[in-house]
Amino acid sequence: MSGLLEGIKVIDCASFIAGPAAATVMADFGADVVKIEPPGIGDTYRNARNAPGNPECEADFPWLLDNRSKRGLALDLKCEAGREVLYRLVGQADVFVTNTPLPARARLGTRWEDLQAVNPRLIYASLTAYGEVGPQANQTGYDSTALWARTGLMDMVRPAPDSAPARSLPGMGDHPTAISLYAAIMTALWRRERTGEGAMVHTNLLANGVWWAGFHAQAMLCGAEITPRPARENAASALHNLYHASDGRWFHLVLIPEARHWENLCRAIGQPDLAADPRFAEAEARRANTPALIAILEAAFAAKDWNHWMAVFAEHRLTYGLIGRLSDIPDDPQMHAADVITPIDDPRAGADYIVNSPLWIDGAPKRMPAMPPAIGEHNEEILREAGYDASEIERLKSEGAMG
Repeated sequence: MSGLLEGIKVIDCASFIAGPAAATVMADFGADVVKIEPPGIGDTYRNARNAPGNPECEADFPWLLDNRSKRGLALDLKCEAGREVLYRLVGQADVFVTNTPLPARARLGTRWEDLQAVNPRLIYASLTAYGEVGPQANQTGYDSTALWARTGLMDMVRPAPDSAPARSLPGMGDHPTAISLYAAIMTALWRRERTGEGAMVHTNLLANGVWWAGFHAQAMLCGAEITPRPARENAASALHNLYHASDGRWFHLVLIPEARHWENLCRAIGQPDLAADPRFAEAEARRANTPALIAILEAAFAAKDWNHWMAVFAEHRLTYGLIGRLSDIPDDPQMHAADVITPIDDPRAGADYIVNSPLWIDGAPKRMPAMPPAIGEHNEEILREAGYDASEIERLKSEGAMG
């Protein structure tokens, strides 16, 4: 239990991804995170890998990723004995994380005002789909609906104006939203250090989606007319576009500022005279003749494989991004060097590496990831630490606190 956040106690009373993943980042830095789940069925995210279209895998990879390094407590919050345990744990905790729908929180007694009365120093971290107030505050949603679809992102990233809207990947918006919630929690903990006061902090999928789309969203708010992006073949700039090499590997060429890199690109593709071609010599001319320049670059790049172009781009100091495939990750030396994927030393994980949380603090190493808990795996251990003796634990069991 070592780490920068050692001694911080977190109750993860959330489900699925964004809320629990915020608690996972805290666990990475050493916080003691107790995962509370309904007895029997547990967090329904445990069944996510079996959803249609998800990768077939013997390992429970979603649960491993988003609930590593936690302890598990099964607790029925619909019964009085279960709420008794929760309130005792809250009284000893620093952070409480929830994404329970707002009406259900009132029924379960897990609203901010309920828990603040138990522990005024508590940081209450709330995640919703559409915000804490407003006509849709009680509406449920996922990152694919509230973050990706509702905010314009799904509409804006079409490959062409007449293409269908682009679907998101599972959890694609949840994981960045988790970092927003983590940031809110840590900011509130810092405030508590200075004032001694607890606080409710919150974020929502809708706000995170608009933040993602902020460049265009702010343009629209400033009165700009937003038009769909053209297809790759008709891109606004040939020097900020997608191309592919002879071996089929796609890459994104991004030459900003153009004036500095235009002649280097011409030399890189073996056509230095192209720099003086009146159709392309100046930025305005390149814009007017973008389709023609795209065709020239497309033919040049398709003549050699990706290894060739990677070396050439490095030699001429041109910015690019390989369109990576998930299958590239395990053997990508930069992924390992930058600790983007980090070792997990447990054969039950079904993998040697796990996706790391995307922030680091020099001098404060993260803990080695540990397996996520089974439903109620640490029931008695957690109850004893909370001050319950053997007879009281038996009473709680008989009253249905743990199902």
